Amino acid sequence: MTPPAVPANRKLALAFIFITVLLDSIGFGIILPVMPQLIMEVTGEELSRAAVIGGWLVFLYASMNFFMSPVMGNLSDRFGRRPVLLLTLVAYGLDYILMGWAPTLIWLVIGRLISGATSSTYSIANAYIADIFPPEERAKNFALMGAAFGGGFILGPVLGGFLGELGPRVPFYATAVLALTNAAFGFFVLPETLAKENRRPFEWRRANPLGALRHLRKYPLVFGLVGAYFVFMVAHQALPSVWAYFTIANFDWSQREIGLSLGFAGVLMMISQAFLIRWSIDLFGQVRTAYIGLTCAAASYLGYAFSTETWMVYLFLLVGAGQGFLGPAVQGIMSSRVPANAQGELQGGLGSMVSLAAIVSPPVMTGVFGYFTGPSAPVYYPGASYLLAGLLVLVSFGLFLPHLRAKSG
Repeated sequence: MTPPAVPANRKLALAFIFITVLLDSIGFGIILPVMPQLIMEVTGEELSRAAVIGGWLVFLYASMNFFMSPVMGNLSDRFGRRPVLLLTLVAYGLDYILMGWAPTLIWLVIGRLISGATSSTYSIANAYIADIFPPEERAKNFALMGAAFGGGFILGPVLGGFLGELGPRVPFYATAVLALTNAAFGFFVLPETLAKENRRPFEWRRANPLGALRHLRKYPLVFGLVGAYFVFMVAHQALPSVWAYFTIANFDWSQREIGLSLGFAGVLMMISQAFLIRWSIDLFGQVRTAYIGLTCAAASYLGYAFSTETWMVYLFLLVGAGQGFLGPAVQGIMSSRVPANAQGELQGGLGSMVSLAAIVSPPVMTGVFGYFTGPSAPVYYPGASYLLAGLLVLVSFGLFLPHLRAKSG
């Protein structure tokens, strides 16, 4: 096997990969503050109905992303990293132009389908990192990609909120300009790293996103935890899915206020997972840290459900930062229950499970919001989705308990 080609200027290639991953996550968050207004504009529907439509648009996006991520990774193994990354970026930029122009709902639907298919750059980016860095340098560069992904979730909503003040279509055009500019940058600085003799034929069986989930059944000590974590993640998806609609209905927030609040939530989650969780695990251990995460999650969602003032929402955003403890703690527990040669399989299965929750949750949560804010609602209650999310967290708490106790015992 021929060793991967190392770029003459690795820093420029790494900068391109970093920006690509950053844009991928910015593209998801930048449209959150403006989607309610854009959907109402293209459909003529009121907010309750726009929320339901918005939930199904997220469903389409997440479904395409779930099924296309392994496909894109396998295509990069067949044709090389460079052409797949560059073509994906160009398609991504053109797609955001399409959505910014969209005169009717069907064009938004087409746009979200294409977005889901072309937002699958994370796996290719990590493959490129593995190509150009030796094993001892990969971990810190994988972490850099994780930082880019997390940073985009903070920057995206904030940028979307400010740009949305100029019009609900402006964030789409801004994202398109950034993506196409980065594609042009990559055209000049990104070399191919996968030698032709190292490429392999494309095989559909290797692109099956459900395969990783099936493999988890081999480990009964973690399978129950995965099920409980899935219920939690369905609840967790209520925050990005419903937040813009909820805050408009409950507080009449502007797009800027929506974007800033989501950016604030992202910063809190980063602090929680980067710093506070280390202290919590050292002090309380993984099991009690997981309990803290579940308690904070239930308290925050139930708090949103009954908030009547802006200060209350921000208070429960602070409380909700503690839910960031759950994922790393539970992953640590599960990781200790599978052999060393199955760690990648476990992480792949968890990734598929989280993606499935992102598919299932949005239409459910926005559907509940739409019903309780629509004309046929028995009582007008914008917080209904968060009440449901809080109850689901309590259910997941009950599902976690026997498995976490088994670990602590």
